[in-house]
Amino acid sequence: MKLNKTMMIAALVAGSIFTAAVAVQAQSSTAPATPATPATPPPAARPGGARGPMGIDYVATQLALTDDQKSKAKPVFDEMRQKMAELRKDTTLEQTERRAKMKEIRDDANTKLKDIFTAEQYAKWQKMAPGTRRPPGAAGAPPAPATPPAAAAPKPPQ
Repeated sequence: MKLNKTMMIAALVAGSIFTAAVAVQAQSSTAPATPATPATPPPAARPGGARGPMGIDYVATQLALTDDQKSKAKPVFDEMRQKMAELRKDTTLEQTERRAKMKEIRDDANTKLKDIFTAEQYAKWQKMAPGTRRPPGAAGAPPAPATPPAAAAPKPPQ
């Protein structure tokens, strides 16, 4: 009787292994040879190489720039993007130094853009510009994050 139980368990284990092997082989044979294309393609490069939400076309639309303003602002954005890319590639800088240099690059670009944009456009640009963090409670700043309640101190073991 004990031999019958052992044989039955061994047969079940062998059958399970065989079934799993067949399932794995079936999955690998139906898998595509090349990786599947994502459901949503990455955003296409904008004219001038700008990708993402701060491309010149996006900014021009949001600020209602004229063609003249757009042609003057594009080199400023391109220069800022190039300097930021070079700064990101520089691995010799500490994080604080890198942040300070990025702020200098943004400040320089903002100075140039202030001469190109109207007062209303520049005010709107400052609200949407990357790297402009306002302290909590400032006008236009997002509300300060709520702090979680303090957790109760764990009780010592008795």
